[in-house]
Amino acid sequence: MVCHRNRGARLEVTVYILRCSDGSYYTGLTKRDIEDRVDEHNAGSNPGYTQTRRPVELVFIETYERIVDAIDRERQIKGWSRRKKEALIRYDYEGLPALASRKHR
Repeated sequence: MVCHRNRGARLEVTVYILRCSDGSYYTGLTKRDIEDRVDEHNAGSNPGYTQTRRPVELVFIETYERIVDAIDRERQIKGWSRRKKEALIRYDYEGLPALASRKHR
């Protein structure tokens, strides 16, 4: 038996940034409800970066229809400096290019 997904259904994938209790940032993505995912981080349900840095606070989200776009964006953000992530959190899209790492070396 072959299962087919409903091609008309919209898949939403959320890329998110959490501020951890130690002031660091965690970037992730989820296909689930974002509040449920943040609750999981705060409960320490899954081992990983945030487990020892609780509580966490949701500070940024972007939603994508295609998982590949969300994965690309998550990887991009993870490679950014703290200053650039903070500009994104402020939704300062105009200021992002000036914070490119090669311009700050």
